[in-house]
Amino acid sequence: MLFPRVAVATLAIAVASVSLQAQAREITFGHVGGPDSLFTDSANYFAGLVNERLPEPYEVVPFGSSQLGTDSELLQRLRLGTVDLALPSTIMSSVADEFGLFELPYLIQDREHMQRVEEEVFWPHLAPLAEGNGYRILAVWENGFRHITNNRRAINTPEDLRGVKLRVPQGVWRVRMFEEYGAEPSPMSLSEVFMALQTGVMDGQENPLAQIAGQRFQEVQDYLSLTGHVYTPAYLTSGRRFNNLPEEIQEIIIEAARETQAYVYEHAAQLDQDLIAVIEEAGTEVNEVDTSTFIEASSPIYEAFAAEVPGSQELIDQVLALGND
Repeated sequence: MLFPRVAVATLAIAVASVSLQAQAREITFGHVGGPDSLFTDSANYFAGLVNERLPEPYEVVPFGSSQLGTDSELLQRLRLGTVDLALPSTIMSSVADEFGLFELPYLIQDREHMQRVEEEVFWPHLAPLAEGNGYRILAVWENGFRHITNNRRAINTPEDLRGVKLRVPQGVWRVRMFEEYGAEPSPMSLSEVFMALQTGVMDGQENPLAQIAGQRFQEVQDYLSLTGHVYTPAYLTSGRRFNNLPEEIQEIIIEAARETQAYVYEHAAQLDQDLIAVIEEAGTEVNEVDTSTFIEASSPIYEAFAAEVPGSQELIDQVLALGND
């Protein structure tokens, strides 16, 4: 049987319309974490949790490994409304200077300390700054405590970093910190780091264990030094397109996002215990460091941050006080 051309055209338009509607209800979640990273585990756990609660045809779909762009590209796409959710970390200091607070070395003691800081410092003071720049932070997750890998030597004190070409994320205070320690830091997207280490463009990099193992850096790095120099949160962040979702859908997503934090912290703590052995098994030499020498060398960073970011000394003092509870 032959269908009239008008009927065929109408059917085609209807099919296309249904397809577009389904696509519009796919809630895209981009991040830079590799397949075995904490970011991927966190995103997948969250997607499983929230998709059990979302009514059809809404569905959160994670895209890791920078499939939807680098951190800076994802921030831009949140503003443009071409991505619903992203998981930035250090790069948030490019959105508001005050986020550089979490680039100060040895500021956060542990995850319990971070939870107090989240409640009393982050939500009242930092989250509104992000929102003022077009980003709505839905929940605070984790990137983690950062350590240094390199191919030159074991790092025991800041002096050992002199002349080491070190990849760092896009955050001005991370660059300045490692310059103060004597390294030669260069910002670079995470997706480019493995090749840079493999070819010798960079001697080393610094990341949490979950990112180091998830990106397989142990395959191209000789030394892992457990500096724990910075704790970096990760922020489940939304933008323009998310704000157009029905309010009840937004509420379901936010509730699941904040519930996910308990899983993230527990899983991250377990990875911190398990991944050192994984990295050692690849042939990477692991060493502890003289933390006191790094803390002593960090004073100029605190002084510069307090001097250059208005109101930051009060934030620093508040965070330090919360560590003594």
